Amino acid sequence: MVIFGPFDDIWARLKHENPNTSLNIFFVYLRLSRRFDCEEERARDFDSRCRLIPVIMESETKPTFSKSTGLPRKRFYRARAHSNPLSDSHFPIPISPSHVDFSLHFPKFIGSNNEVSKKVEFADIGCGFGGLLISLATLFPDTLMIGMELRDKVTEYVKERILALRKTNSGGQYENISVVRTNSMKYIPNYFEKGQLSKMFFLFPDPHFKEKNHRRRVISIDLLDEYAYVLRAGGIIYTITDVEELGEWMRSCLEKHPMFESLTENELDSDPVVELLCSATEEGQKVARNGGQTFRAVFRRIAYVS
Repeated sequence: MVIFGPFDDIWARLKHENPNTSLNIFFVYLRLSRRFDCEEERARDFDSRCRLIPVIMESETKPTFSKSTGLPRKRFYRARAHSNPLSDSHFPIPISPSHVDFSLHFPKFIGSNNEVSKKVEFADIGCGFGGLLISLATLFPDTLMIGMELRDKVTEYVKERILALRKTNSGGQYENISVVRTNSMKYIPNYFEKGQLSKMFFLFPDPHFKEKNHRRRVISIDLLDEYAYVLRAGGIIYTITDVEELGEWMRSCLEKHPMFESLTENELDSDPVVELLCSATEEGQKVARNGGQTFRAVFRRIAYVS
């Protein structure tokens, strides 16, 4: 019976070499194989192309979660380093903070009225792969915090990572953190009420080196107006980068804004969060491994005086 026409002989030989070969693997094999002009060339290259079969079988059967740690494998959630925050993205956007259903993010904190008993206080803007959130979760176990990330695959990775940590750790650990896919440069007021947050983090943001792209930077005078709106008086905004020019830019914007003042060295030394700015995130760890410099700016939101 003819199954694949001219490929019958290849199918038979593949089954002989690899009895576990399925039709799906065979079709993938055909797609990866080069097209040949004659049967002789196809036969001559057959042995080398058979080496593709174990690789294909491994990729089909290997789970996206590590068997040893139970955590998702980052290699299956590849994404671009940065996204354009000014482009239009297609994901649901709440009309106002009252329309955000945080019970989906923090089920362990649902009260008798089927609503979350606490409000989110920490926001990690551009949270990346969630390293800072994971570290803060145990440092502030009673504080709700959320990461905001624009890239869909990275958001999915952080979500799976948090769910896996909740399963593998007892005592309600990591129930106080979550992640949402959104564009924080556009929709911060859609998620948080006035004066709701006590901490905001902007760690290793995209530098957007070209002057024409500076408007894409996540720290600017105009955006600081929105951040000051959602931060309570005494709330702290943390920024860090390994790009000196960007570090000076962010510090300059914060110094020029009337609603922020810099923390003193004594205040920085006594803040347990400051040392996590470099060590907790993947970007910070990469900079440390390469012996690079970091440029930090930590400012307090002051009370409005009319």
